[in-house]
Amino acid sequence: MIDKEKQQRYLEISKQITEQIGGKDNIVASTHCATRLRIVLKDYDKINKEAIDDIDLVKGEFVAGNQLQIVFGAGLVNEIYEVFGQYTGTAGASMAEVKAEAAKKMNPLQAIIKSLSDVFVDIMPGILAAALLSGLTGVLSRWEVVESNATLYAINRLVSLASNGIFSILPLAVCYSACKRYGGKPILGLVMGAIMLDASLANAYSAAQGQVEPEILQLFGLNIELVGFQGGIIIALMMGFVVAKLDVFFDKKIPDVVKLLLSPMCSVLISTILLFTIVGPAGRLLSNGITNGLIWMTQNLGIVGYMVFGGVQQIIVITGLHHIFGAIEAQLLADTGRNFLNPLMSVALMGQGGAVLGYLALNWKNNKAKELCIPSFISTLFGISEPAIFGINLRYKFPLVAGCIGGAIAGGYVFLSGLASLGFGTTAVPGLAICDPAGNGYINYIIAHLIALGVGLVLTAVFGKIASKKGA
Repeated sequence: MIDKEKQQRYLEISKQITEQIGGKDNIVASTHCATRLRIVLKDYDKINKEAIDDIDLVKGEFVAGNQLQIVFGAGLVNEIYEVFGQYTGTAGASMAEVKAEAAKKMNPLQAIIKSLSDVFVDIMPGILAAALLSGLTGVLSRWEVVESNATLYAINRLVSLASNGIFSILPLAVCYSACKRYGGKPILGLVMGAIMLDASLANAYSAAQGQVEPEILQLFGLNIELVGFQGGIIIALMMGFVVAKLDVFFDKKIPDVVKLLLSPMCSVLISTILLFTIVGPAGRLLSNGITNGLIWMTQNLGIVGYMVFGGVQQIIVITGLHHIFGAIEAQLLADTGRNFLNPLMSVALMGQGGAVLGYLALNWKNNKAKELCIPSFISTLFGISEPAIFGINLRYKFPLVAGCIGGAIAGGYVFLSGLASLGFGTTAVPGLAICDPAGNGYINYIIAHLIALGVGLVLTAVFGKIASKKGA
């Protein structure tokens, strides 16, 4: 229970927020996450961002995913939402319901990117677990005592098996999650994923190396190679969408009396034909194009390519397009076993964290700046940069530029040190756990992040001093 003093304080905050977002009539739905109050509005032009920033306890605000997100901090946001929800009449909405309302207001590109991000939400725990275990077995395998001691060897062997599990069936998991996300029966996604990995098909990796000769079918004069789709993450995404839409279509068109028999059969059969004739070949071209493009960047642009990516990645976060990197990282891991994008994104984020510290140093005597900067910096340590970007860096511009430069310089170090990760989905301090330990990977990971942090901090302080002198 919230005591009366807090209740009154939070009610006043709720009234002020409501006033600065166009009133109760402009609110569609609201909820909260771990640190932020999330509000879906009818008209976002009615938001007075400057006034919201000045409201008591507010540590920043930004609009992302067609939601106004106001940063309060862990624990506090729960209490504020309890009062805000009651005051605005929007209490009780779930995160899923709010996201659904927000999705209605997205443009097609935003909706596609958001849906791709949603696909990986369900399977991310398995990916993170496997990545962490991969890092652990990578370390254990380097110790001679592990090889010589039967118990330690057994533990390491079991860790290795656990780490390989999700990656061996990742196309199946992605197809399942995609089918579920796009409105189909999830079991049909599992079926399609199983077809992609069927043991009777030639293994994709072996076929690519010329070690096996795949069976070739003739379908209306078209040659179809029966090759599996191991590592086919993008193809799995596409097939999850296809089987879901076919499932929805046949459920609507087939009479109820035979729907249970015919609808799943038609969906799976047509999806299988499309997999081997259109979607599979097209997906392989797309997957190879993305992977080859990234590899080309590392081989031909070298340090410049890494620095450009490290410098602009957080700008991409502002647009919301960064969610698509999850699929690219998964494909990169499937094709090469290493993910060089993860540490690049991590140092780009840490550059913004350094910029926040630089801004805090410039405004140390300002209590409001402390309330904004300290939680925002802590968030960057755990891989969340939005409070830092939208609460401080983008708002004042020069910290954003300084943070991008910090990310670019650290990106150069990532290239020089050959830094990479064994998984994806986590960055900054937690990202250390999935860092590839090869070539002093852990040490280089820490150094790269300190570079990003230090450069972002120092340049923000320098740019801020210059800006204040010009203003004077």
